[in-house]
Amino acid sequence: MISAVVEPGQVLAGKFRVERVLGQGGMGVVVAAHHLQLGQRVALKFLLAEAMQHPEAVERFLREARAAVRLRSEHVGRVIDVGTLDTGAPYIVMEFLEGIDLSQQLQRSGPLPVMTAVDFVLQACEALAEAHSLQIVHRDLKPANLFLTRGPDGSPLVKVLDFGISKATTGDNDFSLTRTSAVMGSPGYMSPEQLRSTRDVDARSDIWALGVVLYELVSGRQPFSGESITELALRVAMDPTPALYVAYAPPGFEAAVHRCLEKD
Repeated sequence: MISAVVEPGQVLAGKFRVERVLGQGGMGVVVAAHHLQLGQRVALKFLLAEAMQHPEAVERFLREARAAVRLRSEHVGRVIDVGTLDTGAPYIVMEFLEGIDLSQQLQRSGPLPVMTAVDFVLQACEALAEAHSLQIVHRDLKPANLFLTRGPDGSPLVKVLDFGISKATTGDNDFSLTRTSAVMGSPGYMSPEQLRSTRDVDARSDIWALGVVLYELVSGRQPFSGESITELALRVAMDPTPALYVAYAPPGFEAAVHRCLEKD
């Protein structure tokens, strides 16, 4: 249970008073916290004790901070600090965001108008263009990792989250996993080449994922599905991309989506 991990009012690392738990997965917890020295609300993400037994989980966690801190775009969730809790677990301090992710938006409201979906995805493209210029490939783009908040002027602002399985394609920092057998990413959004080998992908896999996201945002469903990852991989590799039937789509919209989803 979450309450066994951290409690509201608890002070972590001597300076973060927990307000509430925002989310918990198998490996980590994200809490809203008050920075006692700065008087600022932040999001604090840290690993669970059991995750500390897996070096790859720790490396993936630290990789998120390394990748995000290099990016200056307003469309990336900003990393403020990193550190280690008394338990030895690493933590990341991130800007606190008010809003919902696009997966939640879909569940609440159903498919989005085409121009709204295009606006949101173009904002994500701003962040990815910078990441790709630094040879960082996200590898896990999906609606749940696109967070919808508000900018200073009140306009909708999309931020790309979770660079935890990002990969540097060149340079000295090898962010790729050592275990080639690990399936990294969310299968429904993975390109044919990523389903074959997560280690060998480049920026084009992020473009594929954006195509899947855009397809889903306007239709409410992903272009490819299967009862198992094997069936899904075969459909992605071999089946033609289903036609996209959307009312009030501007000329060229479907062609742009299908261009993202080119198998070759």
